[in-house]
Amino acid sequence: QLQLVESGGGLVQPGGSLRLSCAASGFTLDLYAIVWFRQAPGKDRDGVSCIGSRDGNTYYADSVKGRFTISRDNAKNTVSLQMNSLKPEDTAVYYCATRKNGYCSALKYYYTMDSYGMDYWGKGTLVTVSS
Repeated sequence: QLQLVESGGGLVQPGGSLRLSCAASGFTLDLYAIVWFRQAPGKDRDGVSCIGSRDGNTYYADSVKGRFTISRDNAKNTVSLQMNSLKPEDTAVYYCATRKNGYCSALKYYYTMDSYGMDYWGKGTLVTVSS
């Protein structure tokens, strides 16, 4: 069964850190671009970070640039999102999603497609930043 499972969410105080992980089963991530999306209550789903399938290039939304770091571990078939200096506005459900042979430079094009152009989605993990 092909699936993505996120973990690592939780409650953290402003200024704190969390590390999210996305584990794949049933397929290997090395041929896929991985995108972390987030969706806050009442808001659209937004892509916050991406790592490319072959070029390894990364993308960060302006709102998280300098605070979040995406990385992949092909040996463990996982992708992580290290989130530092968290702010209350980072509160959201975070999803990982994949696109085979995807490139982060093409995200805006992928977003015009069904399911934001992604092949597989995890069920999400909740991050709450609050004092």
